Amino acid sequence: MSSTRFLVASLVVSAVALVGPLPALAHRFFWAHMIQHLLLTLVAAPLLVLGTPAMALLRSTRGEIRKGLVSFFRSRVFHVLTHPLLAWTCFALVMWLVHFTPLYQGALDNELVHVLEHALFLGAGVLFWTPVIGADPFTKRRIAWPVRVGYLVAALPLQSFLGLAIYSATRPLYEGYPDLADQRLGAMIMWIGGDFVFVLSVALTVGAWMRADRAEAARADATLGLGRPDRASSTP
Repeated sequence: MSSTRFLVASLVVSAVALVGPLPALAHRFFWAHMIQHLLLTLVAAPLLVLGTPAMALLRSTRGEIRKGLVSFFRSRVFHVLTHPLLAWTCFALVMWLVHFTPLYQGALDNELVHVLEHALFLGAGVLFWTPVIGADPFTKRRIAWPVRVGYLVAALPLQSFLGLAIYSATRPLYEGYPDLADQRLGAMIMWIGGDFVFVLSVALTVGAWMRADRAEAARADATLGLGRPDRASSTP
């Protein structure tokens, strides 16, 4: 799948989350709002990262703007922002603080705050997925495969405990969603949906790790001359 197709897929998922019937439902039901957040952080964000957004920006700009972008992507600030430890921490903070501070209710009361909330989710998601699957030359950190797996495994309890904390609440947490059953349904969607995505991502990462090891072994064999002999050399 080409990077352009990943970008288009990310835009489609973002549109489903932010335009049409789902946002209308999200104004009434917590479970629909939770689906929006999962689509942005766990579907649209990794698709966007796979679409090499930095390179897409550079291809679409010219002159001084392009030079400025290149300078920023090569800067220490950008590399600090995309550091795995900071990216993971930002994701965790956004997920927990948004749901357990007045920001969540503020997003329900004010459309501008709501837009900011969605931007935070998408941005935190992009930061989170970049160290694991980032393919841009500026963001590809070449993290060791065991670290990638550990990075994703560590996110499993983060998502599970957040869903469990919301589910375990004995009263509605947000004035805009007074139905406790609705709140618990949204928490289950976060818990089960989030765990499914992270388990799948761990499996895909382990599979990619195994393929990389096989390719590395094949290259090593070729260097040592241990590859499969050709038919001519094996014929007496």
